[in-house]
Amino acid sequence: MANQNSDEVKVPGKIALVTGAGRGIGRACALALAEAGADIALGLKNIHSDSGLIKEIEALGRKALPLQMDVSRMDEIKSAVLKAAEYFGRIDILINNAGIAPENYIENVTEADFDYTLDVNLKGTFFTSQEAGRLMIRQQFGRIINISSQAGFIALPTESVYCMTKAGISHLTKCFAVEWAKYNITVNAVAPTFIYTPGTEDYLANEETKKMVLSKIVLGRIGDPKDVANAVLFLASPAAALITGTTLMIDGGWTAS
Repeated sequence: MANQNSDEVKVPGKIALVTGAGRGIGRACALALAEAGADIALGLKNIHSDSGLIKEIEALGRKALPLQMDVSRMDEIKSAVLKAAEYFGRIDILINNAGIAPENYIENVTEADFDYTLDVNLKGTFFTSQEAGRLMIRQQFGRIINISSQAGFIALPTESVYCMTKAGISHLTKCFAVEWAKYNITVNAVAPTFIYTPGTEDYLANEETKKMVLSKIVLGRIGDPKDVANAVLFLASPAAALITGTTLMIDGGWTAS
């Protein structure tokens, strides 16, 4: 017998904006949403970088709109959201994926590094949500999914500022969820463990480091971007209509052990 609920984890005809869409988790989220029926606005730090993503989305029969969107810049946030809304007519789903994780010991962190990490990870998430949320409030519908991290729940050496911002994203998710529930907007987050992406490639290339990471993940494997994208798709879909204000751990059991 066919699964009568299979269509609930699809988003046909929806419009999704994905920040940091050029690679890694953002790219996987954009493709997963397109495969599930959404047209995609691609927030890119460099609009001229061509990863082939637009062609892949179009090959799925969906539209793709590239946008210059460095989320540390307020003017680019506002411009990108406006262009997406003008092109598609609305924004139904927002994936706040853009983020950075510069490594440094606490005693060596500079004010410039501290400020830039907050600008991208926390301030960028807040104000991108604000801009897209204004549209969603008028629509009386929206789905916002923030990319937090298991680092928001544990301490990782050399990642103090990153950990702080990811913890902030998880709590900010609750605040947005409570305030915007009356507009039929759900706001959730996902918190991945180490995922194979261009950003973790060098870190995981060290065999001792990789061994340490695997020793913490009770399921015994490092994640793939699609592991995160599948969870994001679920939270964006009708199947998650009664879920808001939560952070879903995608950490292979790291924080449970």
